[in-house]
Amino acid sequence: MPNTALASLSRAVERAGYYPSVVLDVLSTALAGEDVEDHLVHVETTLVHAEVLRHITVLVLTDTRLVVTHVDDHPPADARSRPSAAATTEAVALGAVTSVAVTYGVTNPQDHRIGQPPSEVTLGIMWGAVSRIDLGPADCGDPQCEADHGYTGTLTPDDILVRVSAEAEGSGAVEEAVRFATSLSGALARHRAHR
Repeated sequence: MPNTALASLSRAVERAGYYPSVVLDVLSTALAGEDVEDHLVHVETTLVHAEVLRHITVLVLTDTRLVVTHVDDHPPADARSRPSAAATTEAVALGAVTSVAVTYGVTNPQDHRIGQPPSEVTLGIMWGAVSRIDLGPADCGDPQCEADHGYTGTLTPDDILVRVSAEAEGSGAVEEAVRFATSLSGALARHRAHR
C-alpha cells in the first residue's frame, strides 16, 4: 500500500497544478523516507487587493507522523521583481495530535440520506503549536455601570483548519476530506491503543 499511496499523493499534487515540483520536493524532505499511509491535497485561491493568490495545503499521514505542508504565492514587490513562493513543512508526531474536529455542513438537512456526502466539511487538527486569543472588554451585566472591568477572552487552538466545499471544489473533494479525517482519526486511535 505505501507505494500506491505515494503514487496517489504525487498524482493529486500534479493534478492540483500548483507548483507541483516545489510541493513534491519539500514533501520528500519532510517525509524523510517514511511511507505514505494517506493524504489530502487542498488548493485555495483568494483575491487580495485585486490580486489573485493561491495557496496549497497538503496533509500526509505516515505510520508515526502527520506531515503538514503549505505553499503560498508571494507576488512581486514591484514590476522588476519576479514572483516567488514560500513553502513550509511541519512534521507532527501522532502522539502529539490532541484533537481532530470535523464540522459537516449539510444543505437541506431534512432531505439528507445516510451515506450522502455533506455540502462542505471543515477539518480542524490540533497539536498545541498555535493558539488564537480573542479578547474583548469585560462587563458586569449592568448597562448603567461605567467601571472598567478589564478584559475577557477565549483561547482557541488553531493549528490547522481546512475547509472544503462541494460548491467550490466539487463533491469528490468533500468526500476526500471526510475520508482523510476518518483515516487520521483511526490512526490516532490505533496509536493511542499501542502506547
